[in-house]
Amino acid sequence: MIPKEILKKIRKLEIQTKGIVNTLFGGEYQSAFKGRGMEFSEVRAYTYGDDIRQIDWNVTARTGDPFIKVFEEEREQTLMLCIDISQSGTFGSQSQSKMDLAIELAAVLAFSAIKNSDKVGLVLFSDHIEKVVPPKKGRTHVLRLIRELYTTKPTGTGTDIADALSYINRLLDRRAIVVLTSDFQDKDFEKQLRITNQKHDLVSIIINDQLEDELPDIGLVKIRDAETGVEKMIDTSSRKVREAYKIRRMEQKAYIHDKMLKMKIDAVEVQTNESYVQPLMNFFKRRGSRY
Repeated sequence: MIPKEILKKIRKLEIQTKGIVNTLFGGEYQSAFKGRGMEFSEVRAYTYGDDIRQIDWNVTARTGDPFIKVFEEEREQTLMLCIDISQSGTFGSQSQSKMDLAIELAAVLAFSAIKNSDKVGLVLFSDHIEKVVPPKKGRTHVLRLIRELYTTKPTGTGTDIADALSYINRLLDRRAIVVLTSDFQDKDFEKQLRITNQKHDLVSIIINDQLEDELPDIGLVKIRDAETGVEKMIDTSSRKVREAYKIRRMEQKAYIHDKMLKMKIDAVEVQTNESYVQPLMNFFKRRGSRY
């Protein structure tokens, strides 16, 4: 049985995200993610101005009048949500954790997808694959995905992005939209990132928390790495310590963005202390303007 508090969360999230999808993202999603190609729809009588290359010569010869082939975009696609649920996602210095934000983004994308008759699947990972839900259509299926996001407790603590992407590449035999959502606290995943981007339409959502970018001046504190469990004392009252931490963090973020840029992978950066609506809208508009 699903606990009542989880059911309330799912219902609240459905109302919230479907409202956003209906008012902001439904059409933007369709513009951003085009179909795989064109498929034959019907033949109709030729009219002045039609492309003569589309004339159906068999029908034209049979009827004695010119007819052309009509093609429509093959819209149905598969959206695979690949979400990092490692221990670092539990961190949040504001009103929500990184995982809370990841769940809300997943719901927005999933409801946008089914609004456009696409299938949606889910892969949850930490330092190994935690849960897989094969792609399907429909509201009931999306609600199941949200339920899994709320109820799946990771057995691993670390993050293995390369393993998750490798699994998806084996799982999907047709080109799909793969949305990788993570705080990217990992390394040595560039090869699989490149392979996945070649096989699929890969989008990265980078989740950050403000406190991870810059340490506050609060004196001597013990910090613990959520994924490795390593603890150490640092003196946040030291300006040098704070500056060194900030520089290292900026270098880490710059490294990730540089990799995405070089591989031509679309990336969306969101913060736990800010609305994701504008960054996501900007991303959809950028994508839509390219097609």
